[in-house]
Amino acid sequence: MNSVLATAEDKMKKTAAALKDGFAALRTGRASVALFDKIRVDAYGDKQAINQVANIAVPEARVVVITPWDKALISDIEKAIRTSELSLNPSNDGKIIRITIPPLTEERRKELVKVAKTQAEQSRVAIRNIRRDGNDELKKQLKASAITEDEEKKCAAELQTVTDNYIKEIDKILAEKEKEIVEV
Repeated sequence: MNSVLATAEDKMKKTAAALKDGFAALRTGRASVALFDKIRVDAYGDKQAINQVANIAVPEARVVVITPWDKALISDIEKAIRTSELSLNPSNDGKIIRITIPPLTEERRKELVKVAKTQAEQSRVAIRNIRRDGNDELKKQLKASAITEDEEKKCAAELQTVTDNYIKEIDKILAEKEKEIVEV
């Protein structure tokens, strides 16, 4: 029965981590290395992550500097960034790519907050589904006489507590991201 609880908690932890990763890719008007995590570059006959072919640094709050290890890839990296959904305009001097992150408009901020809220709600739903699966597993074990009714009730209550804690964590992650998006 505790394996049900442990499994559910592990899945909930992964759901919260996935939300944090998803939020890292949301552009907030502030420079971040995580913005480029999902961008792939055509390099050496394959699609590579930018951080696999270049060093990414954030020397200032709104500036990202990308230094390719192989200077021949500079135009490929620049093209990958231009064609990404980030709507950024990189410039290069032949050695490095410099990207200035423009400040967000009020309209874009509101749009990003909506996207963040949607992602957070999807995470909450996923956590509730994990709870439901855990409760279903407890009922199966009860039916198979693997656990007693008291154990099933106790485990279900613990599962609800864990669920509530992860829902609070999702809300906290969302509040932090909203604050970051709304900051000028």
